[in-house]
Amino acid sequence: MTQPTALQTEFLCTMRIRVVDSHIIEDIPGGTRRRIDLLGDGSITGPRLNGKILPGGADALLTRNDGSLTPDVRLVIKTHDDALIFVQYRGIRHGKPEIMDRIAAGENVSPNEYYLRNTPFFETSSGPYEWLNHIVSVGVGRRETDSAVYDVYEIL
Repeated sequence: MTQPTALQTEFLCTMRIRVVDSHIIEDIPGGTRRRIDLLGDGSITGPRLNGKILPGGADALLTRNDGSLTPDVRLVIKTHDDALIFVQYRGIRHGKPEIMDRIAAGENVSPNEYYLRNTPFFETSSGPYEWLNHIVSVGVGRRETDSAVYDVYEIL
């Protein structure tokens, strides 16, 4: 029998996404609550991708019946050399109810106390960044008082 291939990654960047406003819709068919977070500016820093997040993105964050959250984000990156990259990702955040309540209250909680992962996909027509159109990536996240922060890795 063939052995499974070990998963390998390469660090791309850290995405820091500022949340500027939220709107809540309660008791929806797909879960208990939908929170629409409006995203402000942010930063992208790393060995393979650098730039800023342009204001105007959104996260249609769903609170599921089991208490976990599923981010559903769309945003635009402007690289340090002026290329535009569209990013969309879905993910999951879960933890003990008391930990999730602390995050919801705006506390900075150690990311070791909960699980936050996403799968960013990129779209661009810029030559130097076209390789992003052909990769799968994973973000390992943490929620801070006014921002979501993800360390993003390409899956090789």
